[in-house]
Amino acid sequence: MSFACETPRTGPAAMFALHLQGQLPLLATDRLLLRAPKVEDFDAFARIACTERGQYFGGPMTREDAWADFTQMTATWLLHGHGIWTIGRGGEIAGFVLLGFEPGDLEPELGFLLLPEAEGCGIAFEAATAAQHHALNGLGWTTLVSYIDPSNTRAQRLATRLGAVRDGLVDDAQVWRYGSGGVAA
Repeated sequence: MSFACETPRTGPAAMFALHLQGQLPLLATDRLLLRAPKVEDFDAFARIACTERGQYFGGPMTREDAWADFTQMTATWLLHGHGIWTIGRGGEIAGFVLLGFEPGDLEPELGFLLLPEAEGCGIAFEAATAAQHHALNGLGWTTLVSYIDPSNTRAQRLATRLGAVRDGLVDDAQVWRYGSGGVAA
């Protein structure tokens, strides 16, 4: 079941939203385009958050809770100058990558969420590398971590591949710390 808030709008407010989306950093890699999230992207986010795929970040969520999570990660662009990007590949959504602070985070986080059909072909690595490069070079951050559920071995392998090392626990999540040099994009 979808809600009215998930329906794209028309008119002046929609044009204003489009203008704001155009102000967000657009990151391009060889195969991917990391762009501002749109209302239309929420269904893909819900396919992650509302299923077993969401178990590693507070899910599976209800569609309402997923909407709240999606809009919170989108709103941080206005509040902090960073947030969630939609990962586009050949006109299709592959997932999401984010730079952010969530309640309880002690340091800025690099997060990655992929749709099942996008796994296993390097998309998460490519998108996360671009976001990591933007955080360390574009935003001038000196620290970046991923908070990973101890049972999420795929995310742990990706963090290792991205150059992170495990550095303790915070609220039952493993902290994976990226070096200041990071992976070059």
